[in-house]
Amino acid sequence: MNIVFIPAGFFSMGTENGPENEMPRHRVWLDSFGIGRFPVTNREFKKYVLETNAPVPAFWSDAVFSDPEQPVVGVSWNNAVSYCEWLSGRTGKNFRLPTEAERERAARGNQEGFLYPWGDELPSERPFAGYDPMTGGPERVGLNSSNGFGLYNMSEGVHEWCSDFYDPGYYRYSPAKNPQGPAAGERRVSRGGSWRHRIKFSRCAARSSLPPTFKYADYGFRLALSL
Repeated sequence: MNIVFIPAGFFSMGTENGPENEMPRHRVWLDSFGIGRFPVTNREFKKYVLETNAPVPAFWSDAVFSDPEQPVVGVSWNNAVSYCEWLSGRTGKNFRLPTEAERERAARGNQEGFLYPWGDELPSERPFAGYDPMTGGPERVGLNSSNGFGLYNMSEGVHEWCSDFYDPGYYRYSPAKNPQGPAAGERRVSRGGSWRHRIKFSRCAARSSLPPTFKYADYGFRLALSL
C-alpha cells in the first residue's frame, strides 16, 4: 500500500464563509497517522474480491468504471470497512477509514486557509477535469498534481467514505483533540469531489454524507493507517 505519513499537529478545520455545516472554523489537534496516496483502485480491490469471494461492487463490469487504475466505486461504507479489516489481517497493520478530521487535514496538505488542496486558484485551472471525457466516468487516479503532503485526488474523482457518523452541527461540540465524530447517527461522512456533479472539485472544508448501505457510482474510499 502506498501510504503517506502525516505528522501530528494542529490545523484549522472548517470555514467561516461556507455552509452552516462547515462552521465554526476551529483548531483541531491530530496525532500522527498514515493515509493512502491515492483512493483505493479497482486493481487493489480485485485482490480482496479474489481472496475472500466477496461480492463484486456495483458497476464492476461497466466499462465506464472498470479501468484497473480508476478508483473503485459502488462500494458501501460497510464494504469499505470490510476491505480495511481484510487488509489489516493480511498485513498485521491497523488499516481503517480516515476520520473526517484526518481527511480534511490530509486534503489541506499542511497549508492553512486555502480553499482547495492546491491553493485558491479555481478548479478550471487544473489540467484534468476530474472525469474522463471519453467515458464520462471518473478519471484514473493520480493525473492531477499532488498537494503539499504528496496526496492525489483529494478534491476530485469520487466521494470518499470516512469513519465518522454525520451530524451537520458537530463542529459546535466536537473535541479539540482527535475528534472521532458523533457517537451515533443515520449517515456516514464522506469527503472529496464527484466526477458526476456539475461542480466536480470540492473545497477542503466541504462535507457530504450518505447512509452507510448505499452504493453509488461516485463513492469510493481511501485507506488510513493507525501508527
